[in-house]
Amino acid sequence: MTIENKSIVQQALTGLIETGDVDALARFLSDDFVHHRPGSSTSTRDEWLAAVSAALAPLAGMRVEIHQMLAEGDHVVVYSRRWLPDAGPEIAVVDIWRIDDGLIAEGWEIIEPTAQVAANLVWWESAQR
Repeated sequence: MTIENKSIVQQALTGLIETGDVDALARFLSDDFVHHRPGSSTSTRDEWLAAVSAALAPLAGMRVEIHQMLAEGDHVVVYSRRWLPDAGPEIAVVDIWRIDDGLIAEGWEIIEPTAQVAANLVWWESAQR
């Protein structure tokens, strides 16, 4: 099952990245798909696809490197680095996808500009003292 789930996520992301067309992603999402963001905000399938579509135009030319794709049970975790176009910042992204009946049913996403990594680790340094 984990190999199949990784394949579903890989196909969805590859289709979106290569074509820039949300329809390439949409066919892998369940009708009741929910996207979660930090801070407890969520969006439905249609809301999230509209947001992805709106974000794609200014992000045309973004370079994406997937560094890790791990699967356990019905979840697939993807760690990627992305370089935004026009000398934009490099970002690190962790996506968690839940697969149900061969489709992506839920997604969680954490995005962090890599330039802020050191600043975001301040809490860890103070805990070490």
